[in-house]
Amino acid sequence: MIVKRRQLTSVFEIGGSTLGIFYAFLIASNTGYELASFTMLLLSACLFAGWAIIDHRWSFLLLQLFYAATAMIGLVRFA
Repeated sequence: MIVKRRQLTSVFEIGGSTLGIFYAFLIASNTGYELASFTMLLLSACLFAGWAIIDHRWSFLLLQLFYAATAMIGLVRFA
């Protein structure tokens, strides 16, 4: 059970970090990929939120909820 939990958190951590990096590059590049970048931010926040729930990191979960809300605002604004 602990090994499976660790594997799952690793997937969430690596996936969330990778998507977050690409989000930051796309936003900073200002090349018109805002919709894709905010989608990446939303997915990143969801993955990190899953990690936070599994590890019982409630303040980190709150931060991810803020990032998810920011991503949704960006998606609505640029849709």
